[in-house]
Amino acid sequence: MPTRLKSFIGTIVIICLVVVYAVVATSFASAALATQPWWVHLAYFVGSGLLWILPAMLVIKWMAGHKQQK
Repeated sequence: MPTRLKSFIGTIVIICLVVVYAVVATSFASAALATQPWWVHLAYFVGSGLLWILPAMLVIKWMAGHKQQK
């Protein structure tokens, strides 16, 4: 697969991932953490704000592909 096509597909996947993840994380926080103190909200959003990086790293690794050794 050409590199440009992999980059395009990966970009679209990452954008969709971030949008879906943000909606799910925020709706979960609204439903489950509504009565919790502010520091629980802070801890949740720090943790969930960093968690999306893991699947994004996999997509970026796929986009980069494997390098051929000479």
